[in-house]
Amino acid sequence: MQELNRRPAPAGRPFGLAIFDGKLWTGSWDTDRLYAIDPQSWTVTKELEAPGRPYGIAALGDELRVVIAHGEEDDRYLYRLTREGFDLASKTPCPDLTGSFMTTAGSTIYLGQMHYRRILVLKSDYTIERNVELPTRSAGFAFGPDGRFYMISADDEFENLQLGTLDVTQPAPAFESIGAMPEAARNLFHDGKQWWTCLRDENEIAAFTL
Repeated sequence: MQELNRRPAPAGRPFGLAIFDGKLWTGSWDTDRLYAIDPQSWTVTKELEAPGRPYGIAALGDELRVVIAHGEEDDRYLYRLTREGFDLASKTPCPDLTGSFMTTAGSTIYLGQMHYRRILVLKSDYTIERNVELPTRSAGFAFGPDGRFYMISADDEFENLQLGTLDVTQPAPAFESIGAMPEAARNLFHDGKQWWTCLRDENEIAAFTL
């Protein structure tokens, strides 16, 4: 893996990555806001207040879906985010009120539930199609340009992060490591040209290639 650059996040503790309308979207745990970044100039082109703490972000058709945490219990809900802003009426509880990382493929949503070490495969209306049991904890996942499913694995202490692949068509796939990731890495996303990850506790966003 080759790191291409690290750039400052728009706000502290960035979390969530997605491309939408040519902009790189990310959230901030310090501000509870979402930011659209021009990936070339690295300027913020749009800033939105989220209805809670933002977690996973993924593009689905002509909108974004966002996992938002609410309250002292940190309950997780899914929201639609259109070009007009958050659709508050779309608030839908995540299964078991938990969920963090998220990616999509076509109309299918992959929602990580790290406490249960699983990924839920959902239809666009959040109907559960099946479970994928994970062999490790996860610090993010995404589909690569080769169509394979990539994940950042972590041990029980959320250390020793590794990037690798697994076959999510299987109910309990094995993890095949490719190489080490920075300990601060959270989230994973490929924009068609390069990989991205949030270095959450370093308040940076990094781009890299394999």
